[in-house]
Amino acid sequence: MDAFSIVRFRVKPGRKEEFIEAHQKAAAGWPGLKHANLVQIGERGFCLVAQWESEAALQKAGPKMIETLDSFRDCLEVLSPKLGVTAPLAGPVVLEMK
Repeated sequence: MDAFSIVRFRVKPGRKEEFIEAHQKAAAGWPGLKHANLVQIGERGFCLVAQWESEAALQKAGPKMIETLDSFRDCLEVLSPKLGVTAPLAGPVVLEMK
């Protein structure tokens, strides 16, 4: 069964294009990734919604995703002291609706 990951970011002023370019380069290097969308939420907020072949594929891609994050981490604002620069969520699909 497919799995999804959702990661929320807030980009520093003036760094939007750099942030988007980093994602354009990175997605091809994530084995098991079926589909991904980078969605802008408000002026500087973004969510990356990614569909994976399985939970195992998502977990296996973890180190590569952290490597990607490290390539643009300085573009991001801290969301909170507890979260840091991302608010990640992930899990298996439990109901396909359409």
